[in-house]
Amino acid sequence: MFPKTGKKFPGDADIGAPTYAALIADVLRSELGNSHRAHKTLMRWTGANERTAKNWLSGSNGPSGEHLLQLMRNSDEVFECVLRLSHRPVVVSNRRLVEVRNSLQGTADLLSEVIDVQCPSRPKTMQAPQTILLNQGRPET
Repeated sequence: MFPKTGKKFPGDADIGAPTYAALIADVLRSELGNSHRAHKTLMRWTGANERTAKNWLSGSNGPSGEHLLQLMRNSDEVFECVLRLSHRPVVVSNRRLVEVRNSLQGTADLLSEVIDVQCPSRPKTMQAPQTILLNQGRPET
């Protein structure tokens, strides 16, 4: 039989471990800040009221149900945090993959320019071999 005092089971949680609400709050603050604009953004994303959004940002309460799904839909960081909390592998979002691809393309273009400046007499077919890889095997024209 369980003791009738208290509201928690003995040994239920690690002392000092960050709570779900605190972890979500950290993620939201790092992405949105802690300003009035952050509250408004959360309200727009989820349809929650201002007091609820403030509680999420302060870490006193965490989003649940429909609100959590709305946050995960609008924030890759919240989505990844929930995956980590559920001990699931973190999936890289399409938006991040596009950002990485664009960054790599910019780096490849910069390298091509540097190579062209240093070796202007090279034939066109020798220039920028990395561009062929980024264009999925199609050479530049």
